[in-house]
Amino acid sequence: MKLFQNLWKDKLAALSLTVIAMTAVVGLFAPLLAPHDPEEVHMELRFASASREYLLGNDHLGRCILSRLIYGIRPSVLWVFVALAASVCMGAVLGFLSGYFRGKTDAFIMRVCDITLSFPGYVMSLAVVGMLGAGLQNILLAFVCVKWAWFARIIRTSVMQYAEADYVKFSKAIGTGHFQIMAKHIVPASLPDMAVVSSGAFGSMILQLSSFSFLGLGIQAPHAEWGMMLNEARAVMFSRPELMLAPGLAIVIVVSAVNFLSDAIQVALNPKLMSSRPKLQGLATATAADLQRKEVA
Repeated sequence: MKLFQNLWKDKLAALSLTVIAMTAVVGLFAPLLAPHDPEEVHMELRFASASREYLLGNDHLGRCILSRLIYGIRPSVLWVFVALAASVCMGAVLGFLSGYFRGKTDAFIMRVCDITLSFPGYVMSLAVVGMLGAGLQNILLAFVCVKWAWFARIIRTSVMQYAEADYVKFSKAIGTGHFQIMAKHIVPASLPDMAVVSSGAFGSMILQLSSFSFLGLGIQAPHAEWGMMLNEARAVMFSRPELMLAPGLAIVIVVSAVNFLSDAIQVALNPKLMSSRPKLQGLATATAADLQRKEVA
């Protein structure tokens, strides 16, 4: 509750949270809000301009762009959130086990994470999609296979910090069970760190899904998805640039809102960052100026 109060005090954070919430609601109720069937073809309306019936016009098959944009929220945002939740849950379980029990459990889990993280995320995702084939389900599965190790390592670090606290040692001394200690003491303390990490990864996963769909590896026609809409409009990007404008702006707005909200959550959970932000900006400016002088010299 206190977190939301701090977020609403920040106007940019409140706006970002509103944009994300409205996007999710529109995606959930897409059949009720979309004015037309997103897959209905009208060749007589091919590349038609905006009108009262079709507010954003029609694409190369005469389909309603606004309806496809609304339905595209489901794979581009909502299903990505499901994949993110699965990755966080898997990484959290392994991260808690590794950071709390240490020893052989920690060594085994971390070696598996090292192997997974030794490959770039895009390369691993492409490998999984290459083995399983193109499609939304396979990309989401690739996200889970790649992202869990990243979450596990970060959450492990957070758990190790809180596992050494005095109240945890006292709980162990009086005979409290391990899982009861984790549920009562460590999980609530680690939730803010998990929220910051998850919100930061959400935007990058949206961009990755859109890029895969743009390359033809994501959701397949005739289903609507923002990256695929960009790919379909690529052939007429100079003669009809507005066809790329709608899905492009949707991606930019949602990802920007997610990133702004992630920064606001981090500041709300750690108010010291707000006071240190000007110092960090001044240090970054001074460092950039020094590098520029060295290049000129």
